[in-house]
Amino acid sequence: MKKTFCKTALVLLLGLMAMPVMAQFNLKKAVSGVTKAAKAVTLTDEQMTEYVKEYIDWMDANNPVCADDSPYTLRLNKLTEGLSDADGIPLNFKVYYVTDVNAFACADGSVRVFSSLMDIMTDEELLGVIGHEVGHVAHRDSKKSFRTALLTSALKDGVSSKGGKAAALTDSQLGDLGEALVNARYSQKQERDADDYGYEFLKKAGKNPWAMAMSFQRLKELQGEQKTDKLNQLFSTHPDLDARIERMAERATSEGIEKPETKE
Repeated sequence: MKKTFCKTALVLLLGLMAMPVMAQFNLKKAVSGVTKAAKAVTLTDEQMTEYVKEYIDWMDANNPVCADDSPYTLRLNKLTEGLSDADGIPLNFKVYYVTDVNAFACADGSVRVFSSLMDIMTDEELLGVIGHEVGHVAHRDSKKSFRTALLTSALKDGVSSKGGKAAALTDSQLGDLGEALVNARYSQKQERDADDYGYEFLKKAGKNPWAMAMSFQRLKELQGEQKTDKLNQLFSTHPDLDARIERMAERATSEGIEKPETKE
């Protein structure tokens, strides 16, 4: 039975499908709220690395990860074969068996794809989503967003450290961090740059870069099917879907790359 994903995910496809709620993880189970921290206002790269690892480990521990022999995992592994790193940042992929339709990438190169997203997208469409998310990792957008969210939510009063080591976050702080990440937005330039990186990233790995245009086209179709403005809200600070579809399609066409056949 699928569970509802922990709310701390970076939202890509919020509200596309109406699904029953099977379970709900409590982000605020720590009773003390945000812990007061030491009077520090900066983060070292080492501390950032520790916090990112703590965050993704917590996410994996609090959401159902598909087993190695799961059809979802096997499909994702085959799909991402050859996608080893993003500008030197090693990538790792896992599937969350949850009802939410979503995917996200963390600053350390951890990419998490949700099973319900895999249920409604073809391989090419999924590759487009992954390529775009990896683009944010490669350009360090994810790292900058994480740093901002950490300092303005989980560590409102500074960084608690001992001997330069980052202090462990409470569940409440991790919840605050996740909510800040959910509400984070990238600039239009960052979105375009992530699209461009995803295109080249897939192409260099031997994947068909038409995946970028096809993923955006699928998002547009889902948006129309659900008759909701939630996707419009999510892309309010981004280039619109029509422009993104056109730009990626024109690029692939100009390079003489054949578009994969759409599977019914």
